[in-house]
Amino acid sequence: MDEPKESLPTQASDTPQPQPTEHIALPVTPRKMSLSQRVHALFVGPEGLRLVWRFVLYLTMAIGIAFLLGAIFQILQLTSNRLWMSMLTEIEFLTAAVVPALIMARIENRPFGAYGLPPRMAFSKLFWLGALWGLVALTILMLALRGIGAFYFGGLALHGVRVLKFAAFWGVFFLLVGVFEEFLMRGYTLFTLMQALGFWPAAIVLSVLFGATHLANPGEAWIGIAAAALIGFFFCLTLRRTGNLWFAVGFHASWDWGETYLYSVPNSGTVATGHLLRSSFHGSPWLSGGSVGPEGSLFVFVLIAGVWVVFDRMYPEVKYPADVH
Repeated sequence: MDEPKESLPTQASDTPQPQPTEHIALPVTPRKMSLSQRVHALFVGPEGLRLVWRFVLYLTMAIGIAFLLGAIFQILQLTSNRLWMSMLTEIEFLTAAVVPALIMARIENRPFGAYGLPPRMAFSKLFWLGALWGLVALTILMLALRGIGAFYFGGLALHGVRVLKFAAFWGVFFLLVGVFEEFLMRGYTLFTLMQALGFWPAAIVLSVLFGATHLANPGEAWIGIAAAALIGFFFCLTLRRTGNLWFAVGFHASWDWGETYLYSVPNSGTVATGHLLRSSFHGSPWLSGGSVGPEGSLFVFVLIAGVWVVFDRMYPEVKYPADVH
């Protein structure tokens, strides 16, 4: 049997062996941008005009249009009647909120309906359902206040054709208010802001701002401001679950109409002429709402919680943001 041979050591070759090549990263000199390119990069990103500038541009146009229309109406002096002047003011505000969004829709290459107010759904089933919800919710609140002796309906303050005339006037007026305030707070602004913060954080920010806008109302109080913010937050829920703002517009308009005209109570601290009843409040303001109106009553928080729960159960599916064509 052969013995295993010892392996001989390998002799080093005289031929030089190739050495691994080291890759040395050379510094890359950044391409120098011209001033025009820097300005372009500041305002325009991969997806077009940057979000912050879209938001600023929309608000700038809205403020500019509001001031321009206000100056025109003042120069023309179309009417000296205080109620009709209020109507013109709401038209001014609505125009200032909607026209810039129409322009931004062209800039952003998306349909106007993506911002929550698709024109084809105006006065559709959702609008009338919202109007019914608003009127029923307010009626429940007023009946509760009547039940504890904090509110009394009183007699009629209007008679004859004036009943229908003021009912129609306030109906149109608060329709304008509903469309304007919903679109301003939960239309283009919410659509744009949620792209940076997400839907619910953006909804919280704008709902707080919505409540704060009521600080300027005479007769307003902190309970009314908190209630306005929470009602605004509820409107965000209706937008999220229905896919658009028409339910919220209907609710908003009928609630304001019911306060100002039908039940003839202060609306966020404002008392208007041309109301149906000679109603009155009695007792502690934190129960009756006092100068604020029913929105200043602690009962309003129970009502808001109730409508939130019922709506959440009836409309469980998330539909916003919607694919609008």
